[in-house]
Amino acid sequence: MENTGQMIDLFEGQAGSTQRLIRSWCSNTTNGLTPATGQELGRSLSRVGTTSLLFFDATPANPAPHVKSRRGRSNRTVTKTVVCVTLLLSLALGFLWKQSGSQENLRTRIRRPLYYVDPMHPAYRSDRPGIAPDCNMRLEPVYGDEGGKATMAETAEVAPAAVSIDASKQQLLGIGVAVVERGSQTRTLRVPGKVAVDEGRIYRIDAAVDGLVKGTLQDTVGSAVKKGQPLAVVYSHEFVSTAGGYLSAKGRLQDGASASGTQSLAEVQSWADRLRNLGMSEVQITEISVTRKIPDGVYIVSPEDGFVVARNVSPGMRFDRNMEFYRIADLSHVWIVADLLGEEDQFVRPGAVAHVTLRHGSRNFVARVSDILPQVDSATRAVRVRLQADNQNFVLRPEMLVNVDFAVSAPSGLSVPADAVVDSGLSHRVYVERSNGIFEPRQVEIGQQFGDRIQILRGLAEGERVVASGTFLVDSESRLKPTNLSAGWSDHFQE
Repeated sequence: MENTGQMIDLFEGQAGSTQRLIRSWCSNTTNGLTPATGQELGRSLSRVGTTSLLFFDATPANPAPHVKSRRGRSNRTVTKTVVCVTLLLSLALGFLWKQSGSQENLRTRIRRPLYYVDPMHPAYRSDRPGIAPDCNMRLEPVYGDEGGKATMAETAEVAPAAVSIDASKQQLLGIGVAVVERGSQTRTLRVPGKVAVDEGRIYRIDAAVDGLVKGTLQDTVGSAVKKGQPLAVVYSHEFVSTAGGYLSAKGRLQDGASASGTQSLAEVQSWADRLRNLGMSEVQITEISVTRKIPDGVYIVSPEDGFVVARNVSPGMRFDRNMEFYRIADLSHVWIVADLLGEEDQFVRPGAVAHVTLRHGSRNFVARVSDILPQVDSATRAVRVRLQADNQNFVLRPEMLVNVDFAVSAPSGLSVPADAVVDSGLSHRVYVERSNGIFEPRQVEIGQQFGDRIQILRGLAEGERVVASGTFLVDSESRLKPTNLSAGWSDHFQE
C-alpha cells in the first residue's frame, strides 16, 4: 500500500511540473519554444504516458527577421493556441491511462481470499488460515472470480453442515435430486403379496376304516386329477360285509320278499349310505348293484377337479381309521395374501379392487379384497390383507410372489420420494440443493407415506430440489464435518 501511494504521488508531481512548463511556454507571446524547454517537456510527457508525438523546431538554422505586423502576430497566436490545446489533451489522456493502470495493479496486489478449505476434504471451510483438523495439512485459500466477486456457490449462505459435491462426483456416486411436488391426485400403493390356496377349495381324503393299500394309480403330488378319477385301491373287511348287506337288501327288494316295498327301498338306501360313508364312490356302488358281485377292492377317487398337493399312501401299506390318504386343491380360484406396512392399512377396505402382477411383469390379474386379517406378523409387524382372484390357466401358483397395486387417494400437500428422507429415530431430515453442488441439511416434519412418496408437513417449499438417491452418502459426508448440526437446522422451524 505505501509503495503504491508513493508511485501515485510521484506521478502527480511529474504531471504538475509538466503543466507549469506548458503554461510558461504559452504565456510567452514573443519567443518560440527554446531547446531546453522542449527537451524537458518531452521527457515529462513520456513519463506520464502520453501517446502524442509533438515535433517542435526550437532551433531554426537561419532565423529570419521578424516582421512586426498585426497579421504576423495573429498567426503566431493561433498556432500557439492550437499547440497548447493539443498538449493539454495529451496530458489528460496520459494521466487517465496511468491512473487506471495503478488502480488495476492495486486490486491485483491486494486480492483477498474468500475462505480457506481443507485440501483433502473441500467441504471443510474456515474463515482464517490454519491447519486441517483431520489430515494436519495447511488450509488452502479460495479466491473469487476475476472481478473480485465470488461465484454463486461460494457466496451462498448455507448451513455449517452443508456438503459441496461437484457434478462429476455426483454422477460417479449415483447422487440424484428430485423436485418437491404439491398435489392430491390418485397414487398407486404397491405392496408385496404371495399366492395361497383357497382353504375353502381344499379336499381331504381320509380312511374311514382299517385296511390295506393294494395299489395306487397316477397319484403323485402335483398331478392334475378330475372328479371321480381313481387314485388308489384298498381292501377292508368292513367294505366286504357292508357290500354284502347292500346286495342282500337289493335282492329282497327285487324279489318282493319284503312285506312293504317302501321298507325294502329304505333298507337299500341305508346300506348304500353306509358304503358312501366308508369311502366308496357312487360309480362303484352302481357297479355292485348292476353286477351283484362284491368287489375285491374299493377305489379311492378324487372328490373334485384339482391338483394333488399331499399324498400319504403307498402300495402294500396298512392304514388305520382317520388316516389322511390324499389332499386335493382346486386352483381355479386362489387367495393372495398381501402385507401392509406402517399405516398403509388405512388406505385399504374390504371390497376394494387391486391389480396383481407377476414379478417378471408378464401377466396382470384383477383381485378383490375379501378380508383384512386381525393378526399382525410377529417378524415384520405387517398387517395382512386377503384378496381373491380367478386363476385362469393356473398361472398363479401357491407360494408365488406377486406385486399388488392399490389405487389410493394421496393426501394433499407437499411430497418427496421416500428415499429422500433420512430417519434418525427422533427426527427426519432431507438435503436441499441450495446451488450447483451445495447440499444443505434441513429438518422436516413428515406425514403419511404412500407407496414410494412421503408427505411433508413442514420444512420444505414447493419447487425446491432435494437429494433423492445416494442420500446416505451425502448424510455421511455431512456428519463427518466438525460442526454442530443442530445449530444449522433449528432456524428452519422458526415461523
